[in-house]
Amino acid sequence: MPRDDADALQWLLFEQAGIVTWTQATAALSPSRVRHLVASQRWGRVCRGVLRAEPPGGPYSRAQAGWVAVLAAGEGAVLAGLASAMVGGLRGTWRYETVDVLVPHHRRRADLLRRLPLGLPAVRVRRARHLPDSDRQRGRPDRTSMARSLVDAAQWMRTDDEAQQILAAGCQQRRVTPAEIGAVLDRMPQAHRGALIRETLDDIAGGAQALSEIDLARLCRRHGLPAPQAQQRRRDTDGRMRYLDAYWPRWRLHVEVDGGHHMDVRHWAADLRRQNRIWIEGDRILRFTAFDVRHRPTEVAAQLRAALKAAGWQD
Repeated sequence: MPRDDADALQWLLFEQAGIVTWTQATAALSPSRVRHLVASQRWGRVCRGVLRAEPPGGPYSRAQAGWVAVLAAGEGAVLAGLASAMVGGLRGTWRYETVDVLVPHHRRRADLLRRLPLGLPAVRVRRARHLPDSDRQRGRPDRTSMARSLVDAAQWMRTDDEAQQILAAGCQQRRVTPAEIGAVLDRMPQAHRGALIRETLDDIAGGAQALSEIDLARLCRRHGLPAPQAQQRRRDTDGRMRYLDAYWPRWRLHVEVDGGHHMDVRHWAADLRRQNRIWIEGDRILRFTAFDVRHRPTEVAAQLRAALKAAGWQD
């Protein structure tokens, strides 16, 4: 919507996905006019001090949920964690039941436990002791930077696996670098899962960007096996460039860790042809499922050890 064609309120509603505070609305319209819009159900009341310029009862979009959270939390509030990362462009089937918002530590925790309409996720307000300008991202709405969003999301995820997945996804999608995340973590020495986040960043920086590849690298360390080179590029005989999940060039051993997409028949056929080319070129190849790497590590390590020994590695 070009700004020249809209008055101030229309532009504000466009920018804020139709969510405004009472103060914003009455800066453009008289209080009686705003009350009439709500009473006639042309607008809906979301929660105390926050309105939606739509009839009440309809579903809320993800953008509207973010705006409700930030505006209801009040002065200085910024979208944080997974919700912020997704606004920043993180892709994936990530789901969240709670929208996290950071407010300055000197503020009292906002009372957002009041009932919100159906269709809106709960809002969780957290006070931040450390939120420098470098960790803030101006936008619509204001949010934490991608690096800070991922650190916070990793802290707040339910499980360690989910924490690692969100970090790996952010780096794999080129939304952020391990160094940028590490710089945020340096400013947060008391961060929950700090050691796990740091270890995950080291693995990502070493080349493993999918969680299954990170798990494989750790499995090798735990079982005294040489570390593979992860995400190595290699040109096939047909000239195509591909990436190896894990490769030991000295022993010409290649390991593929298969995720769910490998079960699709189209991927499966392509994987078989690629495996055949590897054998033709003289390399050994082992294939494991991501489930085996995580839940049957002893069996995986035994086969890796046998393959490396067969190729000449001395234990």
